[in-house]
Amino acid sequence: MNLLIKSAKIIDTNSKYHNKIMDIFIKDGKIEKIAKSIKSCKESLANGTEIEYSANNLHISPGWFDLHANFSEPGNEQKETLESGSKAAAKGGFTGVMIMPNTTPSLDNKGMIKFIQNSTTGNIVDILPAGNLTKKQEGNDIVEMHDMKKAGCLAFTDDKQSIKRNEVLKIALLYAKDCNALIMNYPNENSIANNGYMHEGAVSTKLGLKGIPALAEEMMVDRDISICEYTNSRFHLSYLSTKGSAEKMKKAKSKGLNITADVALHNLFLTDEAINNFDTRYKVMPPLRTKKDNKALIKALKEGTIDVITTDHSPQDDEHKRVEFDNAADGIIGLESAFGLLGKHLLPQLGLSQLIEKIAINPRKVLGINNATLKEGNTANITLFNPDLEWEFTKEDIRSKSNNTPFLGEKLKGKALAIFNNGKFKKC
Repeated sequence: MNLLIKSAKIIDTNSKYHNKIMDIFIKDGKIEKIAKSIKSCKESLANGTEIEYSANNLHISPGWFDLHANFSEPGNEQKETLESGSKAAAKGGFTGVMIMPNTTPSLDNKGMIKFIQNSTTGNIVDILPAGNLTKKQEGNDIVEMHDMKKAGCLAFTDDKQSIKRNEVLKIALLYAKDCNALIMNYPNENSIANNGYMHEGAVSTKLGLKGIPALAEEMMVDRDISICEYTNSRFHLSYLSTKGSAEKMKKAKSKGLNITADVALHNLFLTDEAINNFDTRYKVMPPLRTKKDNKALIKALKEGTIDVITTDHSPQDDEHKRVEFDNAADGIIGLESAFGLLGKHLLPQLGLSQLIEKIAINPRKVLGINNATLKEGNTANITLFNPDLEWEFTKEDIRSKSNNTPFLGEKLKGKALAIFNNGKFKKC
């Protein structure tokens, strides 16, 4: 199947066609031609071997990639499966996701990595499994990183289970240098966080909920940066949420450390004030913080201090979400609504080119994989979208098995229209 895309504005800072309106012809999965005008073959259109696609205000970019998503399989298929998660990603315009190893059994050996790969072969959405950094996600014994890397695992993390032991992180970073793997850590000092439920501040005091101070994150950011510098290793900090963390990252990068970071999209515009009525849909980890933190994180994105925006897609069933705030599970689903929320809340401040860098180009750069540049001869991995389209997010837009989101009924701006990847084309 061949695809002819008509009059699309290319948003790709790595492409010589950046910001130009062009036709793109994809043949046998590769970008055959990019030109001002390409005529379709009527015979091919008639016999169904070619599709011609056009739309109002059509834009095209490298396929969007989410660096943190939870697909729950194996072990919690009632929340999400690899299949439903893939459908959610495709609906939101993502051609690739890295799934977190929050599964039962853990993704802590090469057999489990192969299970994920074999279960998702041939998908239009690339599913890359991150492996656990420690066995059973317990924070003690490091996994067989070399074997798992050979099996196709690019990154290692215990995700929201922060690595507590300094020597474990140090040794892991040294091992990772040998096999060219990426170590990722969510900075959260548990002894300071003290099993809190939301950001520590005026709102938590008013509600009588145990708070998590910014200090819990920032102390571990300091620790992680120090170990990164000591080992001279490649390192990634996940889910930064405070102004102080952004400032520490800026200093680390100014010293030339090989360190990158991401932020969850909801931490860019939601604050702890959303929890005033104990609404568990806003319970996330790291917690929603303050407007001051929002502004600092957006500034860090603009300056390049923070490299990636992630959805942190975290499906939860009603049994674990519609309970008392103290007992509710953390997380918001994010794949289907991500671009519309970013278009509404972030695009006016960041600009379209930078936004695409944060959700398509930089995630692949961090992982060291093909950047999907729009260039003749390259394999086609693209997202087609309209950045100005206004629409209402409803349950009909959700492909996830869960619907734990506070954004239902909200008017969003910017929408994915279609994706092409692995030789397949799908409208969103």
